[in-house]
Amino acid sequence: MSVVWAATSPESGLFSPVERRSSVKDLSDRFNDLRSLGLGYVEVRSPTREFPVLILGFRDDHAVIHLMSDTERMSLLVGDGTVPAGAEVEVLIMDDLAAFTGDFVLDIDRAWDLVHDFTQTWAADPLGEWCAL
Repeated sequence: MSVVWAATSPESGLFSPVERRSSVKDLSDRFNDLRSLGLGYVEVRSPTREFPVLILGFRDDHAVIHLMSDTERMSLLVGDGTVPAGAEVEVLIMDDLAAFTGDFVLDIDRAWDLVHDFTQTWAADPLGEWCAL
């Protein structure tokens, strides 16, 4: 199975918007490289459709997942309780750290499992509850 993705460059630490088409394993390898650095940003979509795009931003053990349904619709996945609702966590979004409340924070392992699930079905609804932005 192939995926189209763009991600933070482990060498520069900056988001490289150039999409790559590769196997899920190559995407997993990039994620693991970024995880070893402690933060990263990844955009993933089907090779046959422009949307939906699943976006993972993370720092250390915390992650946030966005869903871009089309050019005008963006949603955030509701968190898994890893961080209390009133607390804030910063994760990498493109090239900058952005703060999110615990309402939208996931454990990094859970978040990566959801990204992997998405690459198998290209369906976002089964991943959890979405909050439109």
